[in-house]
Amino acid sequence: MTAWHFWEGGWVDGNPGVMGPMTHGAWMASTVFDGARVFDRRAPDLQRHCERLIVSAHAMGLQPVVTAEEVQELALDGIRHFTPGAALYIRPMFWAESGFVAPDPDSTRFCLTLHDSPLPEPKGMKVCLASYRRPLPCTAPTDAKASCLYPVSGLALREARAKGFDNAVMLDGLGNVAELATANLWLAKNGVAATPAPNGTFLNGITKQRVATLLRASGIAVEERRITFQEILDADEVFSTGNYGKVMPITAVETREFQPGPIYTTARQLYWEWAHDTERV
Repeated sequence: MTAWHFWEGGWVDGNPGVMGPMTHGAWMASTVFDGARVFDRRAPDLQRHCERLIVSAHAMGLQPVVTAEEVQELALDGIRHFTPGAALYIRPMFWAESGFVAPDPDSTRFCLTLHDSPLPEPKGMKVCLASYRRPLPCTAPTDAKASCLYPVSGLALREARAKGFDNAVMLDGLGNVAELATANLWLAKNGVAATPAPNGTFLNGITKQRVATLLRASGIAVEERRITFQEILDADEVFSTGNYGKVMPITAVETREFQPGPIYTTARQLYWEWAHDTERV
């Protein structure tokens, strides 16, 4: 993997050591990050990802040492270290260097990583219901894209893969569908697209918001509401949206098999057309 990092005022490659055993971000999990994509010389919604990074930092009690605009400019500069048109993942991070349990905001540090990451083929995922659940807002920093929220996703993925599935449907603390372990979840039924309404237990994904806007503009009804797992099983189509794969089909939920349908196909096509209409980088 080729990776470049903006660290301590300059670009370095490889995998530099940025944390030590006394670093709060490693010890007490004060790390927040965001992820954006570059493909075909486009960086869709890069600005929104950079802005969300700042929101996450404040939610975790950190003090950002760069602005969203500065992160965006650094990311655009970092892209030039790679072959034009390469598919990349952009990951800016903040964390606290010190603090006693609570992070010291004045010790906040920043690193921006870009690495090569091909877009996955839309071959279809098989998913199952996870035994793990998304935390309630009163139990975790769910309003931040915080690293400390991801171990439960990892546990859900391990559980799903041990059963022969690719991903897992995670419920919230009340038993409603929240999202997949790694992406937002959609269903289609009778020509209507539906996705769980943001309720504070998961992030309202940037790609999810973009797809909802595009579908509505195309004349397809979009509902953001409470969704049960039984509704997923009874759907006509199921698909996901997220930064890593953008719009991906789901071809099995537990023992129920699905075919990529017209709403998924439209969503993917609309997103790709919109993305390729954005400014080249």
